Amino acid sequence: MAYHFRFGAGDLLRCRFSLSPLWETQEAVRTLRRPARQQYHLPWLRRIRAAADGLDLRPLWLLMPRAGHHPDFLSPPPLGPSVTFEEEVDRVRSAAAGPEAVREDLRRSLVCTPGAAESDLGRRMLADPARAVRELADLYEQAWAALIAPHWPRLRALLEADILFHSRRLAAGGLEALFDGLHPDLRWSRGTLTIDRPTHHDRSLDGQGLLLMPSAFVWPEVVGGYDPPWQPTLVYPARGIGALWTASAGPTPQALARLLGRGRADVLCALDEPASTTALAHRLGLAPATVSAHLKALHGAGLLISARHGHRILYERTPLAIALTTGGQPRT
Repeated sequence: MAYHFRFGAGDLLRCRFSLSPLWETQEAVRTLRRPARQQYHLPWLRRIRAAADGLDLRPLWLLMPRAGHHPDFLSPPPLGPSVTFEEEVDRVRSAAAGPEAVREDLRRSLVCTPGAAESDLGRRMLADPARAVRELADLYEQAWAALIAPHWPRLRALLEADILFHSRRLAAGGLEALFDGLHPDLRWSRGTLTIDRPTHHDRSLDGQGLLLMPSAFVWPEVVGGYDPPWQPTLVYPARGIGALWTASAGPTPQALARLLGRGRADVLCALDEPASTTALAHRLGLAPATVSAHLKALHGAGLLISARHGHRILYERTPLAIALTTGGQPRT
């Protein structure tokens, strides 16, 4: 048994990366009920516990079966490489225009959990799917504000760094090299991407290509999702989640601070992974304009390179900068 994505010639040209604040909100909610997922997120769990206790997340949890269907309309694949939460939740709300499709999507999910369709919450959703859409979207907004929004710069920096890393693997070695490094459950052979699963599913991409989406909260799983007509999507664990909630590796070396100045040295040392101006400003507690000036100077000195992702520019250290920040020792 396995999940198969079958590629045609056109699909090979239409693979792209994106990130989704709505998906991270959904999976954060799921993580609250999945102890197996919580290993890397204990500092985050401590920070959001009081806020999470103030939310009634039962309607969302009811639609998150241990195994089976999750309503596609609740987390539609992002349309661009860098969408906002507000744009995504507006798409969820638009599903109310098709109540019969929503009812079927809800029913398919509810029947995966014994008794869910017959529960008070389940019957209420099925009786008025348009109202269910509105209430679920409202609940997503509350979950976003409480669980994710305060931490989004840190999460977004992680996801963007992952996309940059894997985009380079794709450019250097093609799809085989890319899929080989995404997750141990993935296998690429003769135009078919296979996910080891206890159930069978077969999806021809039909020229739509495959959307690849890193997630901080989906670990240890990899998720192949969405039925037609939705964009075929693969969600995989982002690199670096083990250090996501930890403090920086250590203080800026004094010798480097004397060489570059404290502000520029701090910015350079904070770039363990590629990051944007906004992410660095949030991480260092500095004004974005201040960080931008430091980045410009470091880039001009040949210590940084930059790459555009969506509307943001990500910066990372050059080999010379790595040598300066690590004392010539290679990074592990």
